[in-house]
Amino acid sequence: MLKLTMSETKLLTLDQTAEILNTTYARAAGLAREKLIPVVRLGRQIRVDPIRLQEFIAAGGRALPGGWKREAE
Repeated sequence: MLKLTMSETKLLTLDQTAEILNTTYARAAGLAREKLIPVVRLGRQIRVDPIRLQEFIAAGGRALPGGWKREAE
């Protein structure tokens, strides 16, 4: 796995994040919106810190709140 230091870290776009997670852009955006992946907000733009993303993946991620059968809001 790629190891980066803080001085070498560049924030990832959601397109790049989706590629790392092997999912679609829409799914990555949904995970960010649901606060299931760690994000950095730059105004309306969303970026992902690759070090925190690696930690998130290594920890096994997080489940959806309420489990897979979520109640309608």
